[in-house]
Amino acid sequence: MRRRIAVLGSTGSIGVQALQILADHEDRFEVVALTANRSEAALVGQVERWQPAAACLVQGRPTGQIGNTAWFEGPEGVLAALDASRPDVVLNGITGAAGLAASAWTLRNGTTLALANKESLVIAGEHLMGLAAESGARILPVDSEHCAVFQCLNGEKLGEVRRIWLTGSGGPFRTRDLDTFRSITPAEALRHPTWDMGPRITVGSATMMNKAFEILEAHWLFGLEPERIQVVIHPQSIVHSMVEFVDGSILAQLGVPDMRVPILYCLGWPDRLPFPAFEPFDPLRFANLNFEPVDLARYPAIDLAYDVLARGGDSGAVLNAADEVATEQFLQGSIGFTDIVTCARQTLEAAPPGPIRDLESAVAADRAARERARNFAASCTAPLASTPSSRPGP
Repeated sequence: MRRRIAVLGSTGSIGVQALQILADHEDRFEVVALTANRSEAALVGQVERWQPAAACLVQGRPTGQIGNTAWFEGPEGVLAALDASRPDVVLNGITGAAGLAASAWTLRNGTTLALANKESLVIAGEHLMGLAAESGARILPVDSEHCAVFQCLNGEKLGEVRRIWLTGSGGPFRTRDLDTFRSITPAEALRHPTWDMGPRITVGSATMMNKAFEILEAHWLFGLEPERIQVVIHPQSIVHSMVEFVDGSILAQLGVPDMRVPILYCLGWPDRLPFPAFEPFDPLRFANLNFEPVDLARYPAIDLAYDVLARGGDSGAVLNAADEVATEQFLQGSIGFTDIVTCARQTLEAAPPGPIRDLESAVAADRAARERARNFAASCTAPLASTPSSRPGP
């Protein structure tokens, strides 16, 4: 029988690439659910092509009927579409906190979660990992860095891992004069040097808030203490991450930067499926691979991940909410580039952390943090002041 796949966020970057992969392997996969936020025309075209059992448009109400597809709407419609289609694998490509409920539904029902929505674990990692443990659901990380670590840890003992190295390209401002960061425009921040992603993730790569989230995601996915999670700048984005063991050995996963590779790996797991359209890796073409330390004056967001792990509780939910608000304000031209991390730090430090007992408490923490972040963003106009590093050393 073909594996039944639900693609959430199907009109976004991850969703579109996933459907390209699924089209190459229709003998193995059946698309049973598609959801999109507001891209009605694109979603309708996908539904016409795939004829899934269920589809959902979160913002809007599609008109007409396509085949036997059951249509749902609103945020709750995503869960209704999952209920109606009962997938074997849920590919969660929703951006931001909006993807949390779908991740919880998937794990609660014991369904395999191909997770591209790292915010789910940032917001409620302990709760979601508990759901996975109770139901026996498996989480397959789609993020290229965590997919690399997942592959390098295959068959290895976690106790024999000294640390993992999460690589980051450094974004578009790796060599830009720090004195000019205040004048960075949204158009400049959206020009990533190696990856093609959506606006929120692309800006997060420029601030490296995205990498801060990946530190938190790695902590929950692999059960690693903060001191065993390190970040290194790797401009070529060829080494997707590395695992260092206690005997000095290092395993790394390499490849040309293309998100279809980790998507295919997670959809096909535990098998490796052929990818004829992929550009093969040529070691002679990439004869020189560079690695650089993280400059915390350039990327102060990295420290926030370790602050969140030290604070615990709902701190991850607060950080994500603040970043979503500040990134939106930046893209609208309301605040400066450096104000994004300033707003996130101020929001995080404005209130003591509270517990995440369930999905409702995570949502409440997110809502309260957004309100604080909006207030900070309204007055966040000064460049970020330097702060002492809390990042663990190598």
